[in-house]
Amino acid sequence: MTTRIVVLASGNGSNLQALLDASADGRLNARIVAVVSNNAEAFAHSRAANSGVPSLSVTKLPDETREQYDTRLGEAVAAFQPHFVVLAGWMRILTMSFLSAFPNQVINLHPALPGEFPGTHAIERAHAEHQQSGLTRTGVMVHYVPDERVDEGDVIASVEVPIAPLDSLKTLEARVHAAEHTLLVQAMQQLAQAHDRNHPAPKPNQ
Repeated sequence: MTTRIVVLASGNGSNLQALLDASADGRLNARIVAVVSNNAEAFAHSRAANSGVPSLSVTKLPDETREQYDTRLGEAVAAFQPHFVVLAGWMRILTMSFLSAFPNQVINLHPALPGEFPGTHAIERAHAEHQQSGLTRTGVMVHYVPDERVDEGDVIASVEVPIAPLDSLKTLEARVHAAEHTLLVQAMQQLAQAHDRNHPAPKPNQ
């Protein structure tokens, strides 16, 4: 059974592109079945279209609560019957109204090591600490999202990214993003292989 992935992305979608490329060239034995964004102008839509993957915008209505929005978002995602939902630059904290619909299926990519720099602007904060106190490494992790805690779910994979003495924020960002692209593909391939082992395709009738 081919593993089905829906990607949630709010902006540029470079990590989405890494998954699309890996799926196309066989490094990722899974299919990206849809891209969903909370931003109608996100470049992620163009990346999806260029790869022949459907995409849709689910934007929050002015009178919706977070829970109401997440329920509607969950219904839109569930229509694609994903085995995994990957948060790749998704800039909203999901509530249990969404997460409870996809237990052990929501995966997040975060540009920091476990327990370090949770939340937004993680690379900038790591660079600032490098300048202030000599931090020599940051990293990237892929983890489950079981609840509304930020960047605290069980870690699937992580990798350190060195911070060079003369790194600017721009050069550090480039190195972290490159590590993100690699680690996300590796982690999703690991999950896809485990899914395939646990859910083998039915054998054709003899």
